[in-house]
Amino acid sequence: MRTSEIYRKTNETEISLKLELDGSGKSEIKSGCPFLDHMLTLFAAHGGFDLSLVCRGDVEVDYHHTVEDIGIALGDAVYQSLGDKRGINRYGYMVLPMDETLIVTAIDISGRALLNYDLRIPTPRVGDFDTELVEEFFLGFVRHANLTLHVKQLDGKNSHHVIEGAFKAFARALSVAVSLDPSRLDVLPSTKGLL
Repeated sequence: MRTSEIYRKTNETEISLKLELDGSGKSEIKSGCPFLDHMLTLFAAHGGFDLSLVCRGDVEVDYHHTVEDIGIALGDAVYQSLGDKRGINRYGYMVLPMDETLIVTAIDISGRALLNYDLRIPTPRVGDFDTELVEEFFLGFVRHANLTLHVKQLDGKNSHHVIEGAFKAFARALSVAVSLDPSRLDVLPSTKGLL
């Protein structure tokens, strides 16, 4: 079982997170930020990951620390769950339509943290959620999962659709990248011998 448990405590957040890469899409999310709960529920369902998360953060200030630190914790969880990375596909991508929105994501579990973020979210807020925090989530994630992630908006006018499309596409691309190739279970997918 490729699983991990992360506990992260700072002066701003306290996070308990459990992740199973080879799950069925079950989730129990209590981040303190309802919109992020919605996105992470979609992430688990569309990635086929089992995810349990409880976060107590300084949401009386705003959601910044909560969103960023959950991205960090989820990145740590993916990194730990992958172990030595033998047998994984390494690469994954998705072109995801959602009504008027079209999002492309591509992932390389490369050992090199890089985010190429190109979402043009039309409004500064969705409900009480600052839309600039989407990038902060993905930055925290890639830095701690130690992988390359491209998130590109090809079309879209509705802020909720753009963000939701990005999380769904991210989940599906990650699911492919972390999946095991039964014919290459002992192979590290790199000619360098290290990921």
